[in-house]
Amino acid sequence: MSSIDAANPSLRRDETVTIALLLAFVGGYLDAYTWIIHGVMANAQTANLVLLWVYGSGGNWHDALHFAPPILAFAVGVLFAAWLRGVAGQRASAISTLVEILLLVAIGVLHNRLPDLAGTLGISFVAAMQTAIFTKVEGVAYSSVMITGNMRQAIEGVFLALGGGGPFRRSGIFAALCITFGIGAAVGGFATKGIPDLALGIPVTAQLIVLLLCEVEPRGVPA
Repeated sequence: MSSIDAANPSLRRDETVTIALLLAFVGGYLDAYTWIIHGVMANAQTANLVLLWVYGSGGNWHDALHFAPPILAFAVGVLFAAWLRGVAGQRASAISTLVEILLLVAIGVLHNRLPDLAGTLGISFVAAMQTAIFTKVEGVAYSSVMITGNMRQAIEGVFLALGGGGPFRRSGIFAALCITFGIGAAVGGFATKGIPDLALGIPVTAQLIVLLLCEVEPRGVPA
């Protein structure tokens, strides 16, 4: 386990800070990728829903319905993740990561052959699985696909720490998640514009590292 996770050697494999940061990077990256390539958000279903109703309320249902498929794919992904947790237990994190990798590889390979809709559905499904399976970092709820809740946790953590209510570690973790998400979006935007046919190779690499870390037993945790 990396030194960043050494403060709590009894963590579940999928709750370490290292994994959370890698997933935050992937989350930001995929949002940038789908916005540039497909004109929708893979993760930010709030944005998709708002845009759907903004266009719909103006009677422009052709553009409004462009934002419906990722919302539906995200919902299906959450349902699949819930089913997977029920049948796979603690193995769900590794299995879901493998499924996400295979989907991203397929989308990357078929990039020039897939219609926009297929790519959008696949990546939103991946984002849903990621956020539904990886729900905690060091035992605290977080999101790897959006920063609103993480930003709140970071600010509240600073407030509590300054008031003597605890260490700064928690706020530091959530601040790092926000920053890493932003770095992922920046790298995703640059790579998607510069190497569109190979762009998905970067999040796939990050997911492969997550998969390996999910298979490494943290110190102090029995098999």
